[in-house]
Amino acid sequence: MDNDTLWLIVGFLGQGLFSARFLVQWLASERQKRSVIPTMFWYFSIFGGVTLLVYSIHKQDPVFILGQGMGLLIYFRNLYFVLRHPRAGDDSGQA
Repeated sequence: MDNDTLWLIVGFLGQGLFSARFLVQWLASERQKRSVIPTMFWYFSIFGGVTLLVYSIHKQDPVFILGQGMGLLIYFRNLYFVLRHPRAGDDSGQA
């Protein structure tokens, strides 16, 4: 496998992880019959965002780097809030 193919796989992996967060959110909301954002949404956001940031740095795309970098700050901060202040009886993180 050549270097370009490897980086293409990294990019698609990152996009897949990032996109999976919407599937996780949708399934959790359907299960609870209300709109929820499960904890796994933030994990997928972080893992996908980090992977896409690495890919965008490799591609030297400043727009993509800025977008993913700023998004990661928000995802980490939201995960911090979820883990620091869990809601009693809220099982929205169970997706």
